[in-house]
Amino acid sequence: MAGMSSRTAPLVAVLMGGPSAEREVSLSSGRECAKALQAAGYDTVEIDAGVDLAARLQEAAPDVVFNALHGRFGEDGCVQGLLEWLRLPYTHSGVLASALAMDKIRAKEAYKAAGLPVMESRLATKAEVAAAHVLPVPYVVKPNNEGSSVGVYLVMEGANAPPVLDDAMPEVVMVETYAPGRELTCTVLGDRALCVTEIITTGWYDYAAKYTAGGSRHICPAELPDDIREACRDYALRAHKALGCKGVSRTDFRWDETRGRDGLILLETNTQPGMTPTSLVPEQAAAEGMDFPALCRWIVEDASCDR
Repeated sequence: MAGMSSRTAPLVAVLMGGPSAEREVSLSSGRECAKALQAAGYDTVEIDAGVDLAARLQEAAPDVVFNALHGRFGEDGCVQGLLEWLRLPYTHSGVLASALAMDKIRAKEAYKAAGLPVMESRLATKAEVAAAHVLPVPYVVKPNNEGSSVGVYLVMEGANAPPVLDDAMPEVVMVETYAPGRELTCTVLGDRALCVTEIITTGWYDYAAKYTAGGSRHICPAELPDDIREACRDYALRAHKALGCKGVSRTDFRWDETRGRDGLILLETNTQPGMTPTSLVPEQAAAEGMDFPALCRWIVEDASCDR
């Protein structure tokens, strides 16, 4: 981490909130990270990212920026470009990797080029989705550039009509063949894949299941055959590299155990994983012997410009 000031303790600006659909999750992540960084020996300033973000960062003059934003503007390369412009070292992935991972269709192209298994998908307009089934049932409709299962529609066997999308959905959406099976996820720290977690829910792993206490149950480490566990770790690291990620990322999978390794499908990679009390990355790091303050310290020490 270059460019530290003469302060006794480095000052970390924790970016949180922002204008995206994931604002509340980001606020929770940011507060938790700020507390952990203080426990790790840093001074912190919490900044709710708004239109005055550049001015507030220049006023605070931090040694490093901890990006705890989620969703559009904070996770898609926009704020990363601002931080590059201000020459402030920052955490997580850079401009290109952030933008690529947030664009689900283009991320899939990168996965396929790296030989990683994905489901068939395509972009479609809301009018096309409303008129007829764009793909054979079952399939999923979701925004092409949101996270945390925001705006996800499942169209399952027996559906006689296509879904009626909410007015808040973008005009162009991604339609993806549904991947059945167990929900798995794996974190990458730098060049190392951590353990695999299985996520148990009573229904779809949606926004509420992800961020409400008791909304889901995590088995960490997951009880899996050795070849599936190692495939998840291998695919997560390869996805991280294919997108050009830095720092922390988390890649999600579905595994249809009736098909063995052929049933393991990569869904997406999150370059700004949640860091709330119910989040997966802190849990996986703890399973590897790294407590939350140590994890946040590692993330800060990995920060840089020109990512």
